[in-house]
Amino acid sequence: MSTARETRHQRILEYLGEKGKVDVATLSRKFAVTEMTIRRDLEILESINALKRIHGGALLPVGSSYEPPFTLRQKTNSESKRAIGAFVARQVSDGDTLILDGGSTGLAIAEALATRVVTITPLSLRIASFLSDSSTVSLLIPGGSIRQGEKTFVGAETLEYLSGRHYDHCLMAASGVSLEDGITEWNPEDAAIKRKAVKVSENVILAADSSKFGRRGFVSICPLSTPDLIVTDSGIKEVQLKPYLKENKNIKIAHS
Repeated sequence: MSTARETRHQRILEYLGEKGKVDVATLSRKFAVTEMTIRRDLEILESINALKRIHGGALLPVGSSYEPPFTLRQKTNSESKRAIGAFVARQVSDGDTLILDGGSTGLAIAEALATRVVTITPLSLRIASFLSDSSTVSLLIPGGSIRQGEKTFVGAETLEYLSGRHYDHCLMAASGVSLEDGITEWNPEDAAIKRKAVKVSENVILAADSSKFGRRGFVSICPLSTPDLIVTDSGIKEVQLKPYLKENKNIKIAHS
């Protein structure tokens, strides 16, 4: 797929996120391409469950339990996630023990930690595979089942593994960050692992790009006040951030 098309797909989804529903003619004008091109774009995006086509347009199949595909999330806000990953990595000291969450933001943090001398328990097989090539990171792989698609470690064996350990940091991602519901996750199995990770860690850092603010997932992880630090990006406006600072005063902006 061409870079131009990838960029257009990302912008189509961002626009859909704002509007909820759009028509082909509007997208054609907005992105200065033919309606046939837009229809092909929507067909591709529907094939990876990123949207649902309807007559003359599309809508996002977004509910509190809807989880966009990893490949799509990896491309969305990628520069912001890299900035967040670098910022989070700077909060970690050599020799620390870490639980590292899965997802696209977790992968960005893994990339920033790959040359550090740290011990990491990854909550994702994808991140474990990436860090296995590092000559400095010591990996402690939890037991449990692998959730297909997301490739996260889930289940009773994963919970038991984490229960017997104590970590310096939990580096956590989330599906949603809202004033009403706190920090939330799409999938109940992932949420259970994240809650345990928080409990067995001395310090909790939430890494959440600006698109996560104001959203809510299906299952609660913890209140906004729980993380010792929340790291987001400059895409969030000051007026948006202000009420969140009343719930957690330690929110930092990572600049690209």
